Amino acid sequence: MNLTAEEKLMYEVMKAIYDSGIPIDFKGSMVLKACLLEAGYGDEIRHTVDIDANWCSDTPPSAGQMTESLQQALAKSGIDLQVSLYRMYGEGRSAGFELKKPETSEILFSMDIDVNRPAPPTQIYEIEGFRFRGVSPIQMVADKISVISGDKIFRRIKDVVDLYYISKVIRFESAEVLQTLENNGRVLGSFSAFLNRQDELRHAYKKFRFTGNADKPLFDDVYGTVKSYITENWIEMAS
Repeated sequence: MNLTAEEKLMYEVMKAIYDSGIPIDFKGSMVLKACLLEAGYGDEIRHTVDIDANWCSDTPPSAGQMTESLQQALAKSGIDLQVSLYRMYGEGRSAGFELKKPETSEILFSMDIDVNRPAPPTQIYEIEGFRFRGVSPIQMVADKISVISGDKIFRRIKDVVDLYYISKVIRFESAEVLQTLENNGRVLGSFSAFLNRQDELRHAYKKFRFTGNADKPLFDDVYGTVKSYITENWIEMAS
């Protein structure tokens, strides 16, 4: 698995934020990629064009505090990017930031930050010298299992793809996953949509675009692999 120049820059930004001490932990595809690499997964996976994170502090930060903190973190690490807020956080809505080239205002990537949501378990990751704090593998598995156990699966087909990758290198006891979901105040669905609406899933997968140089696996391979992965532990416990 290779890192693109854009991904290296995003990891550099994540490291700068971690080094700065801002109360931010990371999640999403960038953490998944680091997790898979550490677990020995070597094939290319789907690429992303943004960073996802959680901001956890005693008091709600203002727009100015967040923007200034991020800008100072980048400047301290010698990263010449401009940070601008384009969406303020609110109930059920993350803060959205754009990171741009100062000289041209070209947007290189974005960052979505949830503020003061329940803090998930985290750990330290390191990929090609870029060190940062991200959600734990068990949290990632629990989040994705939760999604595909319900009807959100049609809007989150990428979680099926990610479980396809995860299934190659990561195994967990079902009790660990269920406990993680319980800690987050979430319950496991019946997996009815996943098991009984395969044609709709196939249609959603067909529309899902892979960017970069990652090959798009055949739907039947993805579906069969994920079905076997979740059947091992969780489907029986959800029924």
